[in-house]
Amino acid sequence: MANLQFKALRKSFGESEILHGIDLEITDGEFIVFVGPSGCGKSTLLRCIAGLEEITSGELFIGGEAMNDVPPSKRGIAMVFQSYALYPHMTVAENMAFGLKLAGTSKVETAAAVLRAAQILQIEPLLDRRPKALSGGQRQRVAIGRAIVRKPGVFLFDEPLSNLDAGLRVQMRVELARLHVDLRTTMVYVTHDQVEAMTLANRIVVINQGRIEQVGTPLELYHHPANRFVAGFIGSPRMNFLPCTLASAAETGATVHLADGTLLTAAVDARGLAEGAALTLGIRPERLLASRTASENTAKSTVIVAEHLGDTVFLYVKSPGSAEQLTVKTRPEDPLAMGDEVHLGFPAHHCLLFGPDDRTLPRIL
Repeated sequence: MANLQFKALRKSFGESEILHGIDLEITDGEFIVFVGPSGCGKSTLLRCIAGLEEITSGELFIGGEAMNDVPPSKRGIAMVFQSYALYPHMTVAENMAFGLKLAGTSKVETAAAVLRAAQILQIEPLLDRRPKALSGGQRQRVAIGRAIVRKPGVFLFDEPLSNLDAGLRVQMRVELARLHVDLRTTMVYVTHDQVEAMTLANRIVVINQGRIEQVGTPLELYHHPANRFVAGFIGSPRMNFLPCTLASAAETGATVHLADGTLLTAAVDARGLAEGAALTLGIRPERLLASRTASENTAKSTVIVAEHLGDTVFLYVKSPGSAEQLTVKTRPEDPLAMGDEVHLGFPAHHCLLFGPDDRTLPRIL
């Protein structure tokens, strides 16, 4: 196993700077997920770890040793790509053993390493097959097995599940989680899929435009996002956002005006802001309540679409005073349908407020 450390790491391509001073520590045995939108720099950061991209400035340490000038083959890492990249003329066993063969490992050691990896991944019956006789999920297991046989200190995964269908992605997520428990090796995983990040990671690193927005456990990021970007990126369906202005602030909470004049209260400390400051109110779909009757802290709206998914119903409703639509996660027992007028309840302790700089204002406990 190995820990990783980034110190003010920057990466530029010509005049274009992609990574803007990354500072991060990853401990031995962690499963870390880099997540963010396409083009945010997460894959570039992974390739810097692997040595496939030269670091422009700053430092990278693996296992306490500086790696800036160390070639990829000497870094003690193994990488699994989005593409399986298997040799079509070789069997599964030969594909998995190829790296060890190049390294001059004995045939006995190589055979033992391949068998062990095949047992871990449950692909022993496939060892004599060629890639064309395998499914997508099986090919990805072989690609992972090829990495396992090298016994690296760090595994790097670059969107390894994106070529699989939805059912296989779920299955492979379970396999990867189990693999991490079995191997107890540091794993760094890149994805734009926040569901993969939430289900696999010990900690998530949210990256946006080459900068780290927040680092934390999946639940920390879900319940305590540092800013609006993290709040909107983590969670499916995404958090609801409504533009508002500050009406008043007290030690017990803040009152805001929605665009249509509706007053709502949030258990948030906004006393550092001036009355009339432009804010954004955020609330998760499962926390937003839909009812036919008005109650405290509600706003009137209309159901646009009702999606029935068996055990869950998603209501898409008009946002009060805004062109945006809101999502409400509710139960199938609630008899609301398209065109119904509803009163949206905003529980004060589940509302977030984001300041003019999009930072999350502190909650009042």
